[in-house]
Parts: sequence; structure tokens; C-alpha cells
Amino acid sequence: MTRIALTALGIAVLPACVVYVDESADTGPPLVVEEVVVVEEANYAPEVIGADAFVYYDPTYADDIWAFEATVDDLNGPFDVVSVWADIYDESAGGVWVESFELYPTNDPYLWYSDWLGSTTWLNPYHGGYTVDIVAYDAYDAFGYQTLWVATYAY
Repeated sequence: MTRIALTALGIAVLPACVVYVDESADTGPPLVVEEVVVVEEANYAPEVIGADAFVYYDPTYADDIWAFEATVDDLNGPFDVVSVWADIYDESAGGVWVESFELYPTNDPYLWYSDWLGSTTWLNPYHGGYTVDIVAYDAYDAFGYQTLWVATYAY
């Protein structure tokens, strides 16, 4: 990028200040009126591009493991996303909320993941009626989500 383009980019994102001088006053020093113009970047809601939710048995822990994964992007950049949650609902009970799980960022800024021991949850791995809303929030509380069925032993 050329030096002129970088300078223009820097000027475009800086706050601007416009000064007016009122010389119509007959007495005293001229009146100075200052306006501050702040250029703000638009905030865009995050987008859940892909997601997965499933349970599997881990013989090391002798327990079921519930895993949640999401690929999330934001037009303001992937680092604008500050949290991702998996909200579980029981569709066979009329869409009643069951439990929420936080997902954590990985080394890939677009990928969020978490897994939980089944014995620490209210979830039944043999129940086939769960849906999950994977919800991503950004720094300004804008959000995006994707709903999918949870893969359990019932399928």
C-alpha cells in the first residue's frame, strides 16, 4: 500500500474537528465555535457459519462427553466476537430450555469449542429430542445464531 493511501486511510478513521470564527461581532475578540465530528465504524452482528453438537462415550473418563463446536465470523473481524454459547432445548417437551454451555476460543480465531462430562449435565445421551442454538455475541452485544439438532445415541 502506498504512503498516500495509508495517510488517507489514517485520516478517514480519525476524529475530525471543524473550527468556525465569527467575525461579525463588533466588540471584543472574535467568537470561536468548534464542532467535533466523530467518525464511527458500523457494527455488524456475528455470523455462525457452521456448528456441530454431539455426544460420544470416552472410556478414559468412563463417561459420555457432550461436545459443541462453532465456526463464527464477523464483518468487523473475528476478534470482535467475545462469547459463544450453546443453548439446549428439549423439543419433545415443547421447546423447553434445558441447559447452556459456554464455548471457548481456540488457536483459530474463527473456531470456538467446548466439551463437557455427561455426569455434570442435565442432558440424557439417549434422548433424541434436543436442539441447540449456537449463539455468538460481539463486543456491542449484537448476536447471530444457528439452530441444529443435537446428535445423540438415539440417532
